[in-house]
Amino acid sequence: MPGRVMSGTVVSVAGDKTVIVRVDRRVRHPMYKKFIRRSKKYAAHDADNRCKIGDAVRIGETRPLSKTKHWEVLGDAA
Repeated sequence: MPGRVMSGTVVSVAGDKTVIVRVDRRVRHPMYKKFIRRSKKYAAHDADNRCKIGDAVRIGETRPLSKTKHWEVLGDAA
């Protein structure tokens, strides 16, 4: 069972068995009290190379698989 689970969009599939997933979140500005969007990119393990650019996926935390890859693709974001 993975620790943290997040949903995002695949933005790159350039690496073998690796996808880059952009996770968007909304945070409240401390002074103006408006919601602003923040995003971060995560490298995730895709063992079967099934993901394509634009796919909505869920990623879960896993053991370190490489220098920057600590997440794995769990499936579609539904």
